[in-house]
Amino acid sequence: MTAVERLQSELGSIVSIDPLELAATRTDKSGWVAPGMPLALVRATSVPEVQAVLRIATEFRIPVVTRGTGTGLSGGACGTDGSIVLNVRGMNRILEIRPEDELAVVEPGVINQHLNDALAEHGLWFAPDPASKGFASVGGNIATNAGGLLCAKYGVTREAVLALTVVLADGRLLKTGRRTVKGVTGYDLTALLTGSEGTLGVIVEATVRARAITAGETVTLGAVFPDVALAAAASALITASRLCPAVMELIDSAALAMIAAYLGPDQTAGLPIDRGAFLLLQTDGPGALAEAEQAAAVLRAAGGEVRLADAAGGATADRLLAVRRA
Repeated sequence: MTAVERLQSELGSIVSIDPLELAATRTDKSGWVAPGMPLALVRATSVPEVQAVLRIATEFRIPVVTRGTGTGLSGGACGTDGSIVLNVRGMNRILEIRPEDELAVVEPGVINQHLNDALAEHGLWFAPDPASKGFASVGGNIATNAGGLLCAKYGVTREAVLALTVVLADGRLLKTGRRTVKGVTGYDLTALLTGSEGTLGVIVEATVRARAITAGETVTLGAVFPDVALAAAASALITASRLCPAVMELIDSAALAMIAAYLGPDQTAGLPIDRGAFLLLQTDGPGALAEAEQAAAVLRAAGGEVRLADAAGGATADRLLAVRRA
């Protein structure tokens, strides 16, 4: 019996060898297409199904590519030649929200934005903020340790993961981490697994930290500099001034030119992306406006042309953020 026959025998209709479905797994949002063709696609909806896939793959020495919503930009979820593509998008339940402990327990296929929508009902939010948060899965965030726009203040995904349940290559289940804010004993296997991109195991459940929604506004500003070196120096001055913006993103002139071409003139009119390097900042919380004004003063002193979002003649915050997300 071949590996595909074993998969079909044990897992039935969730296994597909349809050429069109297999071909669709070979690419992601980057547009890169993996060479060759996967052996099979398995749409898992439970932990035992994931365990069966990995157990069979190990027995037959076949590589496994774990895939969620396929929104990555680095090719990590693209089905390679001769592999089994394990799609966990169907494992998309929010298992628990504990407002009193500021945590949530989720399956890997939960969409980042869906988790935030559920947390908002309790006055909480999930800090990792990848550009694709509207359609990216939490499992993918964790597997790649996605940073997102808010990592300047709130850290990358690793800082938001408390515990993981992972299926190892031989099908065994491993539980790591804790459900408490403080945890100082033993090896930090949760941190090791976060960002391991499926090379150590497949995430089937995650306990993530939720934060209280901060009262106050957000203020967004963009600054244009003659070159990237001046913009980088200005970003260092922001930190040296003890300011802590939620977002601080630097985009050089080459990237700006590609973004402008991608978005087109209708979407870029009035945006400060026609020259030099672009520094995007956003402050939040009760003192957001005062902090933004201090940041603007620092950036102007460093040679930047600063535009405050939603000010007279300025771009909207959404349009400035769209530059980075593009």
